[in-house]
Amino acid sequence: MSECRSWLFVPADSEKKIAKAIESDADAVIFDLEDSVAPQQKAAARQILKGLGKRSGGPQWWVRVNPLGSEHHKDDLELIGIADVHGIVLPKAESGADVIQLAHRTGNIPIHAIVTETPASLFGMLSYRDPKSTLAAMSWGAEDLSAAIGASSKYDADGSLSFTYKLARSLCLAGARAAQVQPVDGVFADFRDEDGLRAEAETAAREGFTGKLAIHPAQVGVINAAFTPSAGDVEHARAIVQAFDADPNAGVLSVNGRMVDRPHLVQAQKVLDRAR
Repeated sequence: MSECRSWLFVPADSEKKIAKAIESDADAVIFDLEDSVAPQQKAAARQILKGLGKRSGGPQWWVRVNPLGSEHHKDDLELIGIADVHGIVLPKAESGADVIQLAHRTGNIPIHAIVTETPASLFGMLSYRDPKSTLAAMSWGAEDLSAAIGASSKYDADGSLSFTYKLARSLCLAGARAAQVQPVDGVFADFRDEDGLRAEAETAAREGFTGKLAIHPAQVGVINAAFTPSAGDVEHARAIVQAFDADPNAGVLSVNGRMVDRPHLVQAQKVLDRAR
């Protein structure tokens, strides 16, 4: 399965918002049955998703179910196989065991785990390296973690994320790479701040994330651009690959006046994969 640049959340109880999300340029739409749907609306939201049926083209369809152990979780899983769902987003995952448990209930459907929403979750990142799981992506979230640890704010005085949340973000990135699944950056809450979103998304792309969660269709274009390699990036990556193809026994080569070695080759191949 190809990696998605933009993962757009939409409340599953709003047919109007669902229609807008499906028509957006998002690579993946996440129909949310968890935080954005009030408990008394969850049954109605499931009925809306059951009515979506099958289709062709457009974004991938994912469903964020309620957490394992929730009274709503079992009912959410009844949607799998009814609508044209590519995968499941599992909130409040605390370890790879949660992914395995969900996979046992749902078969081979891909799972995108949100892995930093509880204090305990920060200690389990290496546990996602289980070959028996159907894990496809890992993302991080600060809102639930902030509430769980009793923080009054997620930000330092200068407006940057506090250390705890920077740590959670970095652990998610490293954990996803260790598990060989897609690392997805968390949401940027102010959907009106396009410049702030662009800066955060471009920083995430430089650090190694290959996609980002979105909460509004207006964020999709900025996110897609940030995680699409530029023409210059592609040209440079292609030059590195061609240089090593021409001299496969070399350890270090000069490309465009810069010394490159095998790690640069690996990165160049990833850039070309993303560009495709």
